[in-house]
Amino acid sequence: MKVVILAGGLGSRLSEETVIRPKPLVEIGDKPILWHIMNIYSHHGFNEFIVCVGYKGYQIKEYFANIVLHHNDITVDLAKHTVEYHHCAAPDWKVTIVDTGIGAMTGGRIKRIKSYLPPDEPFMLTYGDGVGDINLREELDFHLSHGLKATMCTVIPPARFGTLHSDGFRVTNFSEKPRDPSARINGGFFILDPSVIDLIEDDSTVWETGPLETLANSGQLAGYMHNGFWQPMDTLREKVYLEELWQGGKAPWKLW
Repeated sequence: MKVVILAGGLGSRLSEETVIRPKPLVEIGDKPILWHIMNIYSHHGFNEFIVCVGYKGYQIKEYFANIVLHHNDITVDLAKHTVEYHHCAAPDWKVTIVDTGIGAMTGGRIKRIKSYLPPDEPFMLTYGDGVGDINLREELDFHLSHGLKATMCTVIPPARFGTLHSDGFRVTNFSEKPRDPSARINGGFFILDPSVIDLIEDDSTVWETGPLETLANSGQLAGYMHNGFWQPMDTLREKVYLEELWQGGKAPWKLW
């Protein structure tokens, strides 16, 4: 089954990093967040990827073209013009990188890779900037069981601020970063029938509004409820948070 990763946006809210590289290549623990996302899928046995690139997409192409170089020790013999790779550890991935344009919206990027997808098999879809400890095999079983065209992983959003109640100037109750299990949002990690691409008009189509709303209104969108860890990397603060979890050996998304 193919995994489609949307990796072409500008990442403007993380401009401290994305001014020099695309957001999917921003590193957590010296590895791009894209590498982390792909390892989540690979852990569950999904190793064929289609990466939709746009902004600075050539850097993503160069990363994968040289991934063995990036992740292994080497010996360069300048006299003999040879490079010896030590250990040669490399993921068992097949990665197709498709230039889907600088200005295309999320829906437009999906439409542009239609020819790379088997017409009679569901595909997975996610964003190139979020991680979680989602059981993708369980989500796939759920998708196949209900017979609808689309499954969206729903998550409890990480709270950014504490809440309080007060009586005059006295604080009577304070809750640091409360989580409301009834307030769920789109966490990405979709499973889709290829026919949903027909709902996308052109490059200007935003996947999350038109097509998803149409699927929901027609009763063709199921929600797979994930109650575990989920975290996007939209801001520098969130990048630092993920880095702290990784460096502290407490990264819940590290399933591999």
